[in-house]
Amino acid sequence: MTSRALALLGAFDPEHRSLTLSELSRRSGLPLATAHRLVGELREWGALARLASGEYVIGRRLWDLGLLAPVQSGLRQAASPFLHDLYGATLATVHLAVRDGCEVLYVDRLAGHVSVPVVSKVGSRLPLHATGVGKVLLAYAPEQVRQEAFGRLVRITAYTVTQPARLAEQLRKVRTDGYATTGEEMSLGACSVAVPVRGPADDVVAALGIVVPDLRREQARLVAALQVAARGIARTMASGQWK
Repeated sequence: MTSRALALLGAFDPEHRSLTLSELSRRSGLPLATAHRLVGELREWGALARLASGEYVIGRRLWDLGLLAPVQSGLRQAASPFLHDLYGATLATVHLAVRDGCEVLYVDRLAGHVSVPVVSKVGSRLPLHATGVGKVLLAYAPEQVRQEAFGRLVRITAYTVTQPARLAEQLRKVRTDGYATTGEEMSLGACSVAVPVRGPADDVVAALGIVVPDLRREQARLVAALQVAARGIARTMASGQWK
């Protein structure tokens, strides 16, 4: 029963935020009658809500529970003032992300004033190899994760790095230089720079990044601003104020 209820909830993703009963049945692989019964129970509990159109969406109770997860209530709380400082200083889109398997999970985002095509959203997942924050997280990931990621180097734009040797050299430079960059690898017209965020044990727990139209003149300034913010987040976490 639990696995069936989870299959229904798992039918939702950033591209499918509202679903009809038929779509829930199809995407979860459950018979329509079973989906109908479980949807009723999940709706009564507050895990799902029904729109006026008849479609179902994730309910408020799941949102409330999600806010209790450490990646939300802890890391976001510690990073929030520094993200706002970065945004205020650059007016660019600022990202806070963690690694989830072989993907980047975006846990916070402040949208910039400059018109830059940004595909990330809070809660969305993107490939590690095509994003600045992803390259930072991949550079410090366990070897097994890197090997798995190297086996799925999908080309997203003409500039996406899909050659394992070239990517491996980029990751080596990330560990040496302390930051990663991308140039239109995830979306055309968007470049990014990102730095690691370290936890109390000096392990990399997240990545902090900025998306801009061009890095050629601003890279050094943005790297410096990101590193100051990352150190501030690390100090906040080390003090225990984020728990």
